[in-house]
Amino acid sequence: MVENAEHPAYPVGLRLSGRRVVVIGGGQVAQRRLPALIAAGADITLVSPSATPSVEAMAEAGEITWIKRRYEDGDLADAWYALIASTDPEANARASAEAERTRTWCVRSDDAEAATAWTPATGRSEGVTVAVLTGHDPRRSAAVRDAIVEGLRDGSIAAPHHRARTPFVALVGGGPGDPDLITVRGRRLLAEADVVIADRLGPRDLLDELPPHVEVIDAAKIPYGRFMAQEAINNALIEHAKAGKSVVRLKGGDPFVFGRGMEEAQALAEAGIACTVVPGISSSISVPGAAGIPVTHRGVAHEFTVVSGHVAPDDPRSLVDWASLAKLTGTLVILMGVDKIGAIAEALVAHGKAPDTPLALIQEGTTASQRRVDATLATVAERVRAEDVRPPAVIVIGPVVAEGPHKSTT
Repeated sequence: MVENAEHPAYPVGLRLSGRRVVVIGGGQVAQRRLPALIAAGADITLVSPSATPSVEAMAEAGEITWIKRRYEDGDLADAWYALIASTDPEANARASAEAERTRTWCVRSDDAEAATAWTPATGRSEGVTVAVLTGHDPRRSAAVRDAIVEGLRDGSIAAPHHRARTPFVALVGGGPGDPDLITVRGRRLLAEADVVIADRLGPRDLLDELPPHVEVIDAAKIPYGRFMAQEAINNALIEHAKAGKSVVRLKGGDPFVFGRGMEEAQALAEAGIACTVVPGISSSISVPGAAGIPVTHRGVAHEFTVVSGHVAPDDPRSLVDWASLAKLTGTLVILMGVDKIGAIAEALVAHGKAPDTPLALIQEGTTASQRRVDATLATVAERVRAEDVRPPAVIVIGPVVAEGPHKSTT
């Protein structure tokens, strides 16, 4: 705890499981504080003639006992802890006086000086509770708390375990490219890794933040000899995991959205190795959003469909029903389709899609190099050639392209 008053508070963690806690007042303060008290396992009694809908729901669910009246002397009998937060100053003063007489630790939401306990700004990360007090500056308390919790989550604050750490394998979705768009859990696991096997489409900037001892392996450069590239990656995951290393497979977007994450999870399972899957923000939604395009919009599109464009429509290996897609009125998002977009556009038009259907290509979405090129199904092949659009790029087709601010850079 951090506290800078002349006489600092003595920090202590209350173990309230099964112990009586009384809350006076059912307003916003109670609504904010009750979840933590419930999580602590306290036996909670609320005394208040009214309550917010959220607090009412806690009572209806049996998480708290609600006495629907104003505070009366004796309500704090046998309580270990009291939270006084009603809108009646006189009742608050009387309840506070009772707490003083019965030596019950008491928090006052309306008068911190009259309280015998203060509620710190608290946060949690992986079993660690951070509690911060800064006297009478709650905003600073919250800011310090947030900085510490974020540091613990993303690994910028080193807090090594003094017990033996269990190695792990995690398939982590890194998001569309901007390093800030990886999930908190993904960033924390990266900070704990011994080995990181990374795709070229993952958030590369995050690799620079890793400690020097971390072995970073470019998945595209794993020697695979008689193995296919994916088999070689699977074998590398298994090899490092069996060596007792903590391994992160860092992938762009989400591991299970055209990321072959399930193939890697299955290979690990067959080798008897458990893995954690950390979902990532898929580029199919985030990249259009970053370019000002909503994949759905009221009155415009009630659906969006995501397909892979790495196989041309006339290729016998294609699993996409382009004829059905051409009949949809919603949004079509194509990944990995830059070099096939001409053939894809022709197929959609041949199956009935209007040639003037708007289309946008967003290259290097969410990164500093992002650019958007607008076209139609009729003009996209020539636009891609003229503007030298290169992968990675997300292609959005449909009327939503015309919605929102126009951000085409060409």
